[in-house]
Amino acid sequence: MGKSLDIESIYNILFKGKEFVVSQESIYVVKKNYDFLKEFSKDKIIYGINTGFGPMAQYRVDDAFLNNLQYNIIRSHSTGAGKPLNELYVKSAMIVRLNNLLQGKSGVHPELIRLLSDFINKGICPSVPEHGSVGASGDLVQLAHIALTLIGEGEVFYKGKLRNTSEVLRENNLTPISMHIREGLSVTNGTSVMTGIGLINLIYAKRLLHWAIVASVMVNEIASSYDDFMSKELNTAKHHKGQNEIASIMRNWSKDSSCLLKRENYLYNKENKDTILKHKVQPYYSLRCVPQILGPIYDTLIYIEDILTDEINSACDNPIVDHESENVYHGGNFHGDYISFEMDKLKIAITKLTMLSERQLNYLFHDRINEILPPFVNMGVLGLNYGLQASQFTATSTTAESQTLSYPMYVHSIPNNNDNQDIVSMGTNSALLAKTVIDNGYQVMAILFMAIAQAIDILDIQDNLSPNTKNIYTEIRNIFPKFVEDTPKYKDIANLTDYLTNKEIEKTLL
Repeated sequence: MGKSLDIESIYNILFKGKEFVVSQESIYVVKKNYDFLKEFSKDKIIYGINTGFGPMAQYRVDDAFLNNLQYNIIRSHSTGAGKPLNELYVKSAMIVRLNNLLQGKSGVHPELIRLLSDFINKGICPSVPEHGSVGASGDLVQLAHIALTLIGEGEVFYKGKLRNTSEVLRENNLTPISMHIREGLSVTNGTSVMTGIGLINLIYAKRLLHWAIVASVMVNEIASSYDDFMSKELNTAKHHKGQNEIASIMRNWSKDSSCLLKRENYLYNKENKDTILKHKVQPYYSLRCVPQILGPIYDTLIYIEDILTDEINSACDNPIVDHESENVYHGGNFHGDYISFEMDKLKIAITKLTMLSERQLNYLFHDRINEILPPFVNMGVLGLNYGLQASQFTATSTTAESQTLSYPMYVHSIPNNNDNQDIVSMGTNSALLAKTVIDNGYQVMAILFMAIAQAIDILDIQDNLSPNTKNIYTEIRNIFPKFVEDTPKYKDIANLTDYLTNKEIEKTLL
């Protein structure tokens, strides 16, 4: 691997246990870039090689202390706070950082490439606090914590335990990296943490969108909706790719369902003489406007994937060492605006998806709205039993939290660093908030599927569902059995959240 890395390849490393194999061609390019910088940097003033960092760049560092300089940026910037990032997100960040360095524009020694790939492949995960990055010189603080472990200091998670890095390196016969020219700055300076978190966010967001589509089909089956809201003819009248893709997926999922009605069989039939139609001519927006609501979310996720892929395959530190043009260029490739903006879009999109799920849940719970189910899909004695009544509190409060968290970080810049960083991206904050919104979305979705399963049993329509949705109903019932008497539901919510989060999706159905 190296240079060009797609999200599917990263998924296979993170979730399938595949190794990150660095190609010899990539090592050759890194070595060539390093050799150029080693020669070029003699007798020149180059930022971060023989100058201080940030606003200290005006101070030249004596040649006798250049090695110390690289260690100092790592140690001085290891100032994170808060709980450690989940290991999956840190591993994703390391994969991104490694691929950024493999672009061959950072002037690092191949030794760094080898150790970073060993960390990834051997399951050595640096302990990285969640707070510290303003996302402008990249993720300086979080990346410094990763770099700290690469020099044999700090702490790592290894085989489920938090341990001193030096001990784990000895056990694996690994040697900490040395400082050659600018390894400290190169590891610390970049957008890899926000991008790594963003990648996991995207993977889980795409899966959550899948479940939103499935749930929407099943709620419409429960409501016996007319199926023309998802028809090709209606949706292609509007020329948005996402809307048409969602409608197509819904048609695929609802194929062979006998719950959905054909309008021509009921309302376009001249024999129908009813003056008051008991069955709704058109259902509520949360049921029939699903393609129009989820369509923009689909389009947004596609665009985010393009941006993340570009960032993964970029050189995002400073300065950029270009051995082909034989020059070193100073600028701001570390700035995280691209990721920050996309993570804000992502959390807004997933919040809207969660709002849709909450409204569909309300439809199932509200007997005066659906007119076919008991309140809160209660299968017991009304007044004595309560069904899923209290679970709506959880869904509503969680949705409300996501709505508040959807305030954009992208426009929330606070100057710092003696105003050297006078406009910043807050990209990692944006990515972490998006993570919380996605987690919230799964919890609300779990409660919605609990309600869907209860509703299906109340109406006794299991055998009328489409084959696709019946399979999902069966899987949910294996986790969350039918209930009549009141019992605590917090474990059911947790178990269904885990199922929805971790079940792999067949591409043919997505």
